[in-house]
Amino acid sequence: MSGWAKDQGVEGSIIKFLGDTRSELAQALGVVLDHPGPMSVLGSPRCKRFSMLIDDGVIKTINIAAAENDPAGDDNPTVSLVDKMLADL
Repeated sequence: MSGWAKDQGVEGSIIKFLGDTRSELAQALGVVLDHPGPMSVLGSPRCKRFSMLIDDGVIKTINIAAAENDPAGDDNPTVSLVDKMLADL
């Protein structure tokens, strides 16, 4: 994850990149991507595309970019992007 943080230019900032290698957090949040379509390409369950606003350890908003015909949220990820997060603030 540190390599990804460095690539994104956030290494050493307040942004933390964390891995969920056993999908424990994804399962707890209900954001496991296990639809047969994406799974046929990805292999193992992954996390749906989402953003989350956390304030003092409390989840204030969770925005999941998924639709019935787009389980991975690739066609319209808008709800998980920075403009939505700024609006949530």
